Amino acid sequence: MEGLALIPTTALPRPEFWNGKRVFLTGHTGFKGSWMVLVLEKLGAQIFGYSLEPETTPSMFTAFRLDAVCGDHRIGDVRDFTALRDAIAQAEPDIAIHMAAQPIVSTGYESPLETFDTNVMGTANFLEACRSAKVPLTIVVSSDKCYRNDETGLPFKEDDALGGKDPYSASKAGTEIAVAAWAASFMNEANSMRLASGRAGNVIGGGDWSRDRLLPDAARAFSEGADMHVRSPHSVRPWQHVIEPVCAYLLLAERLAVDPAKARGWNFGPIPSIGRPVREVMDLAAAAWGASASWTSPEENGFNLKEAITLLLDSSDAHDDLGWMPRLSIDEAVDWTMQWYRDFYLTGPEAAKAMTTRQIEAYLSPSI
Repeated sequence: MEGLALIPTTALPRPEFWNGKRVFLTGHTGFKGSWMVLVLEKLGAQIFGYSLEPETTPSMFTAFRLDAVCGDHRIGDVRDFTALRDAIAQAEPDIAIHMAAQPIVSTGYESPLETFDTNVMGTANFLEACRSAKVPLTIVVSSDKCYRNDETGLPFKEDDALGGKDPYSASKAGTEIAVAAWAASFMNEANSMRLASGRAGNVIGGGDWSRDRLLPDAARAFSEGADMHVRSPHSVRPWQHVIEPVCAYLLLAERLAVDPAKARGWNFGPIPSIGRPVREVMDLAAAAWGASASWTSPEENGFNLKEAITLLLDSSDAHDDLGWMPRLSIDEAVDWTMQWYRDFYLTGPEAAKAMTTRQIEAYLSPSI
């Protein structure tokens, strides 16, 4: 973390807003959910978590014992409407944030019905449960893959067409359509209920052990002294550290609380929207890990997914209307990520947890 060059002008979530707030959070046992739990804890919020058991071993949530951080840690499935509705009603939240999802493109091919059931009907269940409980403010976490990608290479704006050529991407378009329907039909200023969604790009950061993730796979390989095999070295993605969108979602909630016009979908990607090819990110990762790290790209790797070659977001609305922009460059985001994994694999979970705390404190500090 030496030489950190944070951008000082970005708006940050304010402890005075979040302190004491009752926040209902789905997907809190996952990678992004675990970071959200720790950021909310730092801001003083009361956290009510609802999620499946952690799906990976190791797991950031388990390794850091984050169940003790939550005021209520409840294992449940967003596809179970009754259980979800009852949990939200009992929590009586000021704010509800929906992060639970099936987030893996390859799993979408293997289990398309489960992917749609979780990402579309799970979101609909969450929205209806929030409506039933009259939750004042609701944020749904979506994905940059919700857009119909015709490979023009141009960054996507929030009003671009939704769509998807694979089950996962199509399910995230369905998530956004459900959000728009509930917002237009049920949640408005007249009933004091407000709803918005946030769309982020390729998120990286310590604590992700999901399958088919570039940097987690690289960290595993590097820690074992093995080469990392990369399947799509020329693909371009809007890489960003996980703490960037996590704080963006919280900032969106703050803005939505005072301005109902913010009730829509928002892009939260790197600014300017210039992605990096996988090969460049792998070079950065190897350099951050150390001299022993290396990677290759076999011509035949048995992986045949219809992944977009270029996927970029235009986040100028978030910059202009919310005062948000990323604080970390791609180089810094990769360095933060690989340093986290080095601590975890070479020293242990406690060192990685201390690193997480330092990274959160550094990011939330307004001073440079």
